[in-house]
Amino acid sequence: MRDWNVPPIRPPNSDLRSSRGASFATEAIGVTMKLMGWAIALAAAGLTPAAASAQAPQPAQPQAISAPAAAAPAPAATPAPADAAAAPAPAPSIDYAAPSANVGVPIPGRKGIQEQVTALGQQAADFHNGPLLIMCFLISAFVLLLLGYTMVRYRRGANPTPSRTSHNTMIEVIWTLVPVLVLVAIAIPSIRLIRAQYSPPPADVTVKVIGNQWYWTYQYPDNGGIEVVSNMLKEQKDVKAGDRYRTDADGPPLLAADERLVIPAGKIVKFIVTSNDVIHAFAIPAFWTKIDANPGRLNETWVKVDRPGVYFGQCSELCGARHGFMPIAVEVVPEATFNAWLASKGGTPKGAKPSTEAAPVAAAPAPTGDNAVAPAEGTTNQAATAQN
Repeated sequence: MRDWNVPPIRPPNSDLRSSRGASFATEAIGVTMKLMGWAIALAAAGLTPAAASAQAPQPAQPQAISAPAAAAPAPAATPAPADAAAAPAPAPSIDYAAPSANVGVPIPGRKGIQEQVTALGQQAADFHNGPLLIMCFLISAFVLLLLGYTMVRYRRGANPTPSRTSHNTMIEVIWTLVPVLVLVAIAIPSIRLIRAQYSPPPADVTVKVIGNQWYWTYQYPDNGGIEVVSNMLKEQKDVKAGDRYRTDADGPPLLAADERLVIPAGKIVKFIVTSNDVIHAFAIPAFWTKIDANPGRLNETWVKVDRPGVYFGQCSELCGARHGFMPIAVEVVPEATFNAWLASKGGTPKGAKPSTEAAPVAAAPAPTGDNAVAPAEGTTNQAATAQN
């Protein structure tokens, strides 16, 4: 090209540089190209529907029309069977009962053990308030009297010459045997209580209790695997407007929970206790129940409460900054109410067999093509059956 001395190509209107600047011609060309691009795009958009309709294949006409089925009618809805129409609606959720004034709650100024509502707890309370306190009183009174007698009898004024006795075989035998007998008298009923408390009989209901920082989770593995998460209810001044807060019907301050652990009255309930993070303790004083919740370990205990009502407890193991905000609220209800509560949570009573009858399935639109195949007799909708 250099040898041929071809003159360079210049854009048109290059003579305008002197009057309107060096870039005016270039900008004019760019605007022109943009307008042309928009015009081409609009033209293509307008032609697209027409081209698509022109290329769409026309539906094949039937060779012989023997019925007014040229257009397939919409399938009629299959009428629901009478059993499905008569099926009861899901049971409503139960209303939580208000706690009692003196049972299942701590009483200000009261001394001693809470009133027990389980046979095992009553047995333990009777042992504590009866033989154990009597033995404590007798031992304390004997030591006090012996100390007083020694102070008076062997004071310096009454006994100026002290005895030089170094040992006495009879006294040593007595003060060895008597404490042993006292410990045996305490150990036998205590071991009997511990064995009964940690040897659960066959359970009617099983509840898995999981401690978390800082709330409780209750699972019912034998009742459909439902799960209830329980958190402490805050006071009205501590929540935002519109949020739920504690009332006297929920329970005392620091003990009321938004979800209660619900168990049936008169049934043996086994608790499987564990933790997700640190060591907690599941404790309900009115049940005589206290057991550690250790991460990676399952501990068991059980209760049988015949008296319906609301009973409160707390985490009894220091578990972190909010240890004091892990209440336990247990509501004991009749069996029918418990089953209604299970149904409201999506669970089922233990041993209840799910219905084997498949729910009616809405008829799918019949295919209109030539490849339509009628379903074989006796087939069912597997997806609907699995969901049921």
